[in-house]
Amino acid sequence: MERSATELTGRLAEYARLAEQVKAMQDGVHDLRGTGYSDDGLVTAVVGGRGELLELELDPRIYREPNAAELATRIVAAVHEATTQAEEAAAELAAKLLPRNRRDDVDPRFDLALHVIGEASALEDRND
Repeated sequence: MERSATELTGRLAEYARLAEQVKAMQDGVHDLRGTGYSDDGLVTAVVGGRGELLELELDPRIYREPNAAELATRIVAAVHEATTQAEEAAAELAAKLLPRNRRDDVDPRFDLALHVIGEASALEDRND
């Protein structure tokens, strides 16, 4: 079955719109930051939107009582807090790009991509 030029143009426009949604999510996640602190405030971690550790600051006072295990625990706690903050910001960003009925419990790593794939599949089904 041959498709009309109008139908193909419409499909291409829809694919372009879906691609823009994915690009907006990628750009937005790239700019996200989460910051976490150890309970004593001597460790500060900054994590990017993809969970990558960008900065780690150790207050010099942390060396007054050298304890490698305690330092590791403080670092892990600060990174975990920063990662949680970045993930929450990424989920908020992804939720803005999804339809209103799909905005609960958003997983920013997969939900937007799955939504776009679903829309593209629906377009294919409608046009077959």
